[in-house]
Amino acid sequence: MTNPFDLTGRRALVTGSSRGIGHAIARSLLEAGAHVVVHGRDTATVESTAATLAQEFGQDAVSTAAFDITDEQSVISGIRGVQAGGPIDILVNNAGMQHREPMLDVSLENWERVIRTDLTSAFLVGRTVARAMVERGSGAIVNICSVQTDLARPTIGAYTAAKGGLRNLTKAMTAEWAGSGVRVNGVAPGYIRTELTQALVDDPDFNAWVLGRTPVGRWGEPEDIGGAVVWLSSDASRFVSGQVVFVDGGMTAVV
Repeated sequence: MTNPFDLTGRRALVTGSSRGIGHAIARSLLEAGAHVVVHGRDTATVESTAATLAQEFGQDAVSTAAFDITDEQSVISGIRGVQAGGPIDILVNNAGMQHREPMLDVSLENWERVIRTDLTSAFLVGRTVARAMVERGSGAIVNICSVQTDLARPTIGAYTAAKGGLRNLTKAMTAEWAGSGVRVNGVAPGYIRTELTQALVDDPDFNAWVLGRTPVGRWGEPEDIGGAVVWLSSDASRFVSGQVVFVDGGMTAVV
């Protein structure tokens, strides 16, 4: 029988894949057989990450792209460069940022910076890539959301608003593009141990809160997200669109 999770022959662009969750997603897609375009803003970092992956998966399995996901012209130019190497069959909108400050104090500049990076960028990159997907009649887009898609904590209001918006952007994309063969879904990670969250892991009080609040009793690992992305990128989920899958160890299932 054909393996429905096999991504051999498909090209995947993963934004923000030079480190953290994005890097783990890139690795999972490579393991499933996809060609992966490693993306970031810093060319040197992107090239270094791609070189490491190429050593393991082969030079032909990896390529690179460096562009600013928040700038429309940079996105258009960057996507055009990626498409010069072949069609983009899979897009993972992973790149994002965090800003911690009470809403009474956060500046409009910082609010808009988070919204632009975590929400508007998914619209810009998603729409640019989807044009060719719609014309071709096939494609899969996975938007990386968060438990803050459904929940909220103090001091991360902009991030919460952006991730809540990303859930409904996923639905809007489905409403407009599913009829053209483009499936759009989201993956909402719980608290994942990465270099960006290591300070929170090392904070005894916050770590105890995460462990107590997560039914499986541990932090997630970046690799925990990759499997869900592979599924939503593959034929195994060919009748799934407009959904957000929470990969959070049960956090959003309990009170």
